[in-house]
Amino acid sequence: MQLNNILADAQDQDRGRDFELADPITGKPCGITLRIAGPDSATQHRARLAFTDELAEMADHDGRVTAEAREKARLNNLARCVLGWHILEDGQPVPFNHANVLRLLKSAQWVQVQVDAFAADRAAFKGAAA
Repeated sequence: MQLNNILADAQDQDRGRDFELADPITGKPCGITLRIAGPDSATQHRARLAFTDELAEMADHDGRVTAEAREKARLNNLARCVLGWHILEDGQPVPFNHANVLRLLKSAQWVQVQVDAFAADRAAFKGAAA
């Protein structure tokens, strides 16, 4: 491997990969597809920096951050890794925006777990972008 390979891989990860959520009980695809940036992408790098800034802004005069504030920053960080999606509500496409991604992530813990696991899985981002 050479430096140009590493740089090209990180750039490719910014295009993201499609990931379909799976039913938490059956493991079968549930028809919701998210495009997620890879762990070495500039997108995830910016998300981590924003996460750190959020935590710093949330800190009290002693530097403490409440659990509630940390959770809010964590979800914002995860939402910033989502680049697009295909999701329906009442048969209609749901507009892609940060607020709606947060809404999806807050809908169930299993959604967060699956998105977080995929976003961190370097192996899922190897090879040509889909």
